[in-house]
Amino acid sequence: MKYDVTVIGSGPGGYVAAIRCAQLGLKTAIIERYNALGGTCLNVGCIPSKALLDSSEHYHDAKEKFGEHGILLENLQVDMPQMIKRKNDVVSQTVKGVEFLMKKNKIDVHYGHGSFVNANLIRVAKEDGSTEDIETDKTIIATGSKPIVPANFNYDKKRVITSTEALNIDKVPARMVVIGGGVIGLELGSVYARLGTQVDVIEYLDRIIPGMDGDCSKELQRALSKTGIKFHLQHMVTAVSPSEDKVVVEYQKRDTDEKLSIEADYCLIAIGRKPYTDKLGLENAGVSADEKGRIVVDDHLQTNVPGIYAIGDVIKGAMLAHKAEEEGVFVAETIVGQKPHIDYNLIPGVVYTWPEAAGVGQTEEQLKAAGVAYKMGKFPFKALGRARASMDTDGMVKVLADKETDEILGVHMVGPRTADMIAEAVALMEFRASAEDAARMSHAHPTYTEAFKEAALAATANRALHM
Repeated sequence: MKYDVTVIGSGPGGYVAAIRCAQLGLKTAIIERYNALGGTCLNVGCIPSKALLDSSEHYHDAKEKFGEHGILLENLQVDMPQMIKRKNDVVSQTVKGVEFLMKKNKIDVHYGHGSFVNANLIRVAKEDGSTEDIETDKTIIATGSKPIVPANFNYDKKRVITSTEALNIDKVPARMVVIGGGVIGLELGSVYARLGTQVDVIEYLDRIIPGMDGDCSKELQRALSKTGIKFHLQHMVTAVSPSEDKVVVEYQKRDTDEKLSIEADYCLIAIGRKPYTDKLGLENAGVSADEKGRIVVDDHLQTNVPGIYAIGDVIKGAMLAHKAEEEGVFVAETIVGQKPHIDYNLIPGVVYTWPEAAGVGQTEEQLKAAGVAYKMGKFPFKALGRARASMDTDGMVKVLADKETDEILGVHMVGPRTADMIAEAVALMEFRASAEDAARMSHAHPTYTEAFKEAALAATANRALHM
């Protein structure tokens, strides 16, 4: 079998790259080592976690807010097996959707573990022990990432778990320790906190979601604390000891020798992810990787071997599904001679807790470090009529603009539906809009997006109308 392009990995980056290649007239194959398409995101990441986040938020609202709305319930319970079943159904439907897209675009799917024999030959090892060879002109590596699990954390997939196992707990735990205050830890921690689990987050740094704007970190921590999550910042884990039905996590504050410990039902390790290139045979093709295991690429996302490209979590940059998708399209169009473009500064980051957190562009900390003169406008959701109507008043919107030109340099939000709202900021910043431009756009009333308009007004000579 010979192809113009072969994509290794069928996650969001891989399958989108394959579709775009096929749209551009290239004979395309995709290789997936597991029996289901979609990679980590669709199967054990983005999609199933959002399904559980939504389910747990419905329960939390019913328990904590419905009475205020005049809706009275009795004997409210969590049916965890049904919640997991619904999550699995969502995953199944989404995976089938990707399978349909492969057929629609006439992309050949090869199931098995793909590895390079040489730069133009890929061997697929199948589950039954057989192999097949694929000859290819171009290759796109899109194999994604896997959780970082230090050996001394005693990861056993039973009491010491990663995000993969956390998606299938069939009984609400009494207590859970989350190691890591980043996106994955907060999202899954909040799922169980809403359902009644005592969640303790242990974070080595001095704030949660350290990659986002500092005000977002503060606002989100304040909001999540209301759900009962306890945060142990500037603490480090020294030992994780699982037993049959419990796990003991030992930790201490960074600047002291005082030993602390928590006994819990589960310990969720969420300290980051690393590129997944195991047994890919990069050395057979001559492809170079850096000291962190990331595949090295140039500005065209091509490796040091002509015709071999890499996208998504296996290369540098944020490990985001939508970043991988943009890179997949970018490579496909580059292969056929087009001149695509990606502005990495304008790829938004989102945390799907409730309230949600979202940001795009430069943070205030980055602008200060770079010595950029800026102005800032903020608007709290508690001052917004729509937020009061829905009882979602935690959080704020923050707009950062160039002090001289008024160009928007960064937008950062914590609040209801900010994961959707951030797209407006991305669109404006793509066209280098000013805070004045955002402030003069008509926003429907009452909506959550009015908070963005008000923050833009606040950044424009402190003109916020409702604060």
